[in-house]
Amino acid sequence: MPETGFDMPACLERVRRRDEEAARMLFQELYPLVIKLVRSHLPRRTGEEDLVQMVFMKIFTHLDQYAGKVPFQHWVSRIAVNTCIKVLRAEKVRPEVRWADLGEDEGHVLDLLASTQEELNPDQSLASRELAEKLMALLNPEDRLVMNLLTMEGRSIEEVKQITGWNESVIKVRAFRARNKLRKHFKQLMREERR
Repeated sequence: MPETGFDMPACLERVRRRDEEAARMLFQELYPLVIKLVRSHLPRRTGEEDLVQMVFMKIFTHLDQYAGKVPFQHWVSRIAVNTCIKVLRAEKVRPEVRWADLGEDEGHVLDLLASTQEELNPDQSLASRELAEKLMALLNPEDRLVMNLLTMEGRSIEEVKQITGWNESVIKVRAFRARNKLRKHFKQLMREERR
């Protein structure tokens, strides 16, 4: 995180002593990081503010478990990502998207992608993003997380490693398998559209 003049160790010590003002300051300092992570891993049926609240409850509840071996923001990131994964698992996302599930704009984008090599114009990019999100929702939470971090956010393998705690091989294998699953689902949609 950028240097803000915020004294994290002192604030954490005050929060551990139940200082409410320090807890508010810590919340304000961490909110941008947590909301960014939540938005990039947002489950379908859970509102982002509800999820942010869950993350902060876990942070404050488990603050005594923070040993200081990693930067505090990394510890918070891991809590946020794990909370999102658990909520995604709990939602048990439906395992497929059918052509009938797509909106008119998404169907049009899919037709365009199948029939041309041209770039999408800006009014079609929203529909293509929605289509991509529907396809991403078909992945299991861990694969979706890796694809979001690597592809959507453009993070490096090293950054993904720090956020998830997974080793480099696991990250690469998950990304490879997730890409193959996305291709399979996309081809399935294309076959269904041609019927």
